[in-house]
Amino acid sequence: MHIGFLGLGNMGGPMAHNLLKAGHQLYVFDVSATAVAGLTAAGAQEATSAGAIAKAGVEVIITMLPAATHVREVYLGDDGLLANVQPGVLLIDSSTIDPMSAREVAAAAAKNGNPMIDAPVSGGTVGAAAGTLTFMVGGSEADFQKAQPILAAMGKNIVHCGDCGNGQVAKVANNMLLGISMIGAAEAMSLGVALGMDAKVLAGVINSSSGRCWSSEIYNPFPGVVESSPASRGYSGGFGTDLMLKDLGLASEAAKQVRQPVILGALAQQLYQAFSMQGNGMLDFSAIIKLYRQEN
Repeated sequence: MHIGFLGLGNMGGPMAHNLLKAGHQLYVFDVSATAVAGLTAAGAQEATSAGAIAKAGVEVIITMLPAATHVREVYLGDDGLLANVQPGVLLIDSSTIDPMSAREVAAAAAKNGNPMIDAPVSGGTVGAAAGTLTFMVGGSEADFQKAQPILAAMGKNIVHCGDCGNGQVAKVANNMLLGISMIGAAEAMSLGVALGMDAKVLAGVINSSSGRCWSSEIYNPFPGVVESSPASRGYSGGFGTDLMLKDLGLASEAAKQVRQPVILGALAQQLYQAFSMQGNGMLDFSAIIKLYRQEN
């Protein structure tokens, strides 16, 4: 297929490469010339703007952008996608934004004659490179079925979550729980070690007992417990603290709009905010354990 791809950052770049590997023809755009050069060297064609991609005769357009403001600008701007795209072109937004913004842009796309789905991802940069991402998809069943073969070139688990915006609902709910559970794992591990227990032994007990969770078993925040986790490489790589903070903010804002209490989510947001303000925003989010171990 002829596919347009906007947003070639740490996630979008590897996703676009996997589309090329699957045999699709890509037209790409990003504000970073270096990011574009990496894709054109692999066989993609460069576009000079979002509008130029929309005019390139593509059948599908995928966006992977930093925030809702960027999504609105790219889709709704005077020279954006909807101002230039032909009716019938499928639009896929894999950015992580609030559900209400996703629904607003999808409604504008529908008025323009374009089917649109929100398809945020889970799996991080490793999953993006390996093509093993999870896609949480919001949109009609027909649009989901149309998008599924394309998403399958970039991910292994593709879940239809319901109508437009529900992909974002699944993403913010999941990541809010992840942030909360990581704080719980950090607190428990720090307490056990402070009381004299070996970290690996404690983790083994937790992971064979009722406290077991992904944050304790797969991504344990205590250094040396899980050799493949960011904690064992100085909290480098993985999912950054500032990215977790962004997602917790999205969950909090979405909760306000429906008057739904998120008490632990709000507390997690404050803890990650404090941690980021100490200069730790680029560390993996599991580094939140440093607050408990009183480390710089």
